[in-house]
Amino acid sequence: MSREPLTRDRTLAAAVDLADAEGLKALTMRRLAADLGVEAMSLYYHLPGKVGLLDGLAERVIAEIRAAIGEESGDWRERLRHRFLRAREVMLRHPWAPTLLGSLPSIPPSLYAYYDEIVGTLLAAGFTPRLAHRAIHAFGTMALGFVQELFTPDATDVDAAEDDLAAMAAAVPNLTTMMAAEIHAAGDPTLGWCDSQVEFEFTLDLLLDGLARLASASRV
Repeated sequence: MSREPLTRDRTLAAAVDLADAEGLKALTMRRLAADLGVEAMSLYYHLPGKVGLLDGLAERVIAEIRAAIGEESGDWRERLRHRFLRAREVMLRHPWAPTLLGSLPSIPPSLYAYYDEIVGTLLAAGFTPRLAHRAIHAFGTMALGFVQELFTPDATDVDAAEDDLAAMAAAVPNLTTMMAAEIHAAGDPTLGWCDSQVEFEFTLDLLLDGLARLASASRV
C-alpha cells in the first residue's frame, strides 16, 4: 500500500490536531514529523521551519473563521455580532489559537483581508472612516473571538487565592469583592481567566450599542 503523500495541507492539519491535543508547546518540527511518520527534514519542503509552521497555522485558523462565518445578513450590528461569535466558536475549538494570533511577528495577509471586510461593513452602514478606525481599535481581538486579558494567573495562583480569601481581601479588597461575586458558571465556556462567553457577549453588545449611538450622532 502506498503512503499518503506529504503536502502542506496535510502537514498543517496534523499540526492543528497536535496543538488541539497537547497545546502549542508540544508543536515542534520533530514531533510533527513523528506524528506524520516522516523525517523532520521532509517538512521543510512545505514549511520553512518553525516560523513558517506557525504562520501556516495562523492562516489555517483565519480560513476556518471565514468558513464558519458563512453568509452574513441583517444590519451592520447583526453582521458583526454574527462574525465575532462565529470566530469565538473557532477559538473555543482551538484554545491555543489566541496565543498564536497574539504573538505572530508579522501579520498574515488574510488577516488584513478579514479586517478589511469589517471596515467595509462599517463604511457601508454610514460610518465615517474616522469612526470606523476607532471602532476597529475598540473591538481589538474581539473581532477574532477572544480578548487579551490584563491578568493571566496560572492555576496554582488562582487556587492559592481562593484558599486564602481573607489575606487576599486585606491586600486587594475591591478585586476580592468583585471576584467573589463573579465566579464563572460551570457551563460558561472560557478561553482564559476572565474571557468567558458571558463576558465576551456583554462587552461586544456594549461596544456595538455605543458605536450605533456615535454613528447616529455623526449623521445629525
